Amino acid sequence: METGLDLANRFRDVIINGKWIANTNFKEQLTGTSLEMATSVLGSANSIAVLAQHIHYYINGLNTVFNGGTLDIKDQYSFDFRPLQTQEEWDYFLTTFWNHSETFANHVQSMSEATLSQVFVAEKYGTYRRNIEAMIEHSYYHLGQIVLLKKLVLQKNETL
Repeated sequence: METGLDLANRFRDVIINGKWIANTNFKEQLTGTSLEMATSVLGSANSIAVLAQHIHYYINGLNTVFNGGTLDIKDQYSFDFRPLQTQEEWDYFLTTFWNHSETFANHVQSMSEATLSQVFVAEKYGTYRRNIEAMIEHSYYHLGQIVLLKKLVLQKNETL
């Protein structure tokens, strides 16, 4: 069974610095990405920025619980964000995303086996471990979308 440190490192792999599973991570894909690319919309797909904000929304929501707060995040609001208007807003969001991700990883890293096995907020949500693993898997799902969207946006811009 994975320890808190193992789970934290898997989370860091997908968000901050890993290459193990997808040969990339959120930070590598988003750092240096212009606001124009991040907010480009192709058909009915979410933009890169919205997908990144969506993952951050869940990370932040779990961090609140890890800090002793309540679980206030709701799926129905997980794609509702004020549009980013400037490169500075996008860059600030990214800095916040990395900081909150490292906070999340530090929380997970410090969790004992007993904590990882405890019920997360309510029985219907399963254990802390289950929610942390879901966050990792959910992040990989959207990382794949971001990689594809970047390629499609670049391809679209090359044909213009």
